[in-house]
Amino acid sequence: MSTLELLDHLDDDPFDPRPVIDIDAATAAARDLLAALGADLDAPGLHHTPRRVATAFAELLTPRPFNATTFPNDEGYDELVLAQGIPFSSLSEHHARPFIGVAHVGYIPGDRILGLSKLARVVELFARRLQVQERMTVQIADWLQDRLAPKGVGVVLDAEHLCMSLRGVRHPGSRTTTSAAHGLLRDDARSRQEFFALTKQG
Repeated sequence: MSTLELLDHLDDDPFDPRPVIDIDAATAAARDLLAALGADLDAPGLHHTPRRVATAFAELLTPRPFNATTFPNDEGYDELVLAQGIPFSSLSEHHARPFIGVAHVGYIPGDRILGLSKLARVVELFARRLQVQERMTVQIADWLQDRLAPKGVGVVLDAEHLCMSLRGVRHPGSRTTTSAAHGLLRDDARSRQEFFALTKQG
């Protein structure tokens, strides 16, 4: 399935505004930008570069569709469920440069539990857009709280921002950590300590 075909399969969701991508217009804009930056677009290696740039951005800005499969919590499990080290990449809305890192996503179940693979999909859902790390962290936590109604939710993102590594201050290897928490993972000291200890943030 192509990037453009994916757009027809995204469910309506207030957390997931459907992107509108015009590849032809994006290709023309990429051509103008590269030419303005001095690129010789008649060179053999650059002839198809504007469309490749447009297609690459479309892919980076389009999350894969998924169904948020949940199951009854028949066993009454009420301890932390934590998926660690989920890799992600996103695009800074300030410079359109990537920031790349890992997410740690946990929750304490209420009446339902979520298929574990869906935690990674939720991270991708909010990474594949022009983004800032602080907002993305909160969006993941809010989505899980809204869809799952757990007793607690915690999210930690740890990432390197290429707009900081490759330009400006040029400090490669520096990382930014953000967190968001709801319910017991915010208000209960023991649960909060456990979550941040397991994610090595406390």
